[in-house]
Amino acid sequence: MKTAEIINFLETVAPTALQEDYDNSGLIVGDPGMECKGAMVCLDITDDVLTEALQTGINLVISHHPLVFRGMKRFSEKNPVGRLLIRAIRENLMIYAIHTNLDNTWDGVSFKMAEKLGLEKPSVLDPKKGQLLKLITFVPLNHVDKVRNALFEAGAGEIGNYSECSFASEGNGSFKAGDQTDPFVGEKGRRHLEPESRLEVILPIFRDKAVIQALKASHPYEEVAFDLVPLANVFERAGSGVVGSLPSAMEEKHFLALVQKEFDIPMIRHSALKGEPIQRVALCGGAGSFLIPKALQAGADIFMTGDLKYHDFFEADGRIILADIGHYESEQYTQDLLIDRLKQKFPNFAVLKTGVRTNPVNYFL
Repeated sequence: MKTAEIINFLETVAPTALQEDYDNSGLIVGDPGMECKGAMVCLDITDDVLTEALQTGINLVISHHPLVFRGMKRFSEKNPVGRLLIRAIRENLMIYAIHTNLDNTWDGVSFKMAEKLGLEKPSVLDPKKGQLLKLITFVPLNHVDKVRNALFEAGAGEIGNYSECSFASEGNGSFKAGDQTDPFVGEKGRRHLEPESRLEVILPIFRDKAVIQALKASHPYEEVAFDLVPLANVFERAGSGVVGSLPSAMEEKHFLALVQKEFDIPMIRHSALKGEPIQRVALCGGAGSFLIPKALQAGADIFMTGDLKYHDFFEADGRIILADIGHYESEQYTQDLLIDRLKQKFPNFAVLKTGVRTNPVNYFL
């Protein structure tokens, strides 16, 4: 199949509009029009990963971390990133990154962590703002159901855990068709009043094109009147981190032992234990120290993430346990998440998980 088919699917799983400003998710190297011989999923691009892809006949490498984060002015093999870019181009390998957009999506990286720990009723710890629009359109009364259903199928109408949400109110619309028109109702050159329904739905900003396309395809009028209004509401189904609850409270050391087992961690750095049971758990894959205040606001007993600095631990202040389980360790199951999604969508397509452990951090025990 064409690489574009894989990319289009991945961007329905994790829309690039959800990535952070500093990120560089998307196709880093390659042509989406190329035939894809198979995909290899990894956390990081290394020489060993590229070698493995070549040896298995795969020409698309899907990495969680982008090979290129910032703009580059020089491409040199003396630079590790430049060397890998040059090699990928020489070997005709494509590289695709799916990073903070996968972190920020529902059922993304942090949700996979929550699943490993068996957390119940997981929700986004820090929902994103500025991601919602309200579509307002005007539809002849006997076409409202058709248009509404089309909007729902295109991804509009979701509010929290509810779907197919809309509002409609009746009124009269007026218009006068010009000489070059073919009006659905009314006559050319005469003002027409039509009983219409004002139909309103909410949609994520990354679905606007699909929803507008569905609106125009299902609406009977030549010229479809609609408004797209930005909303200040937070988007509860996208954002950073996850918070949820254990089925039953656990003693602190027993919970840390569970984390160590489930994430195969040789050691856990943590703040002082409080001597209280743990039930409400907040977590974030990768580097999540910026979410410590959100974990406190959510009433979490513990916050798990990676890359905590010395001074970050002081923020616990006896109110919460902070646990650093490692950046790689917290994100390692992202590979399984992506492979599962790809195999469900493309059951006859070759998708492999790299056998290379790309964690640059080693432990001496």
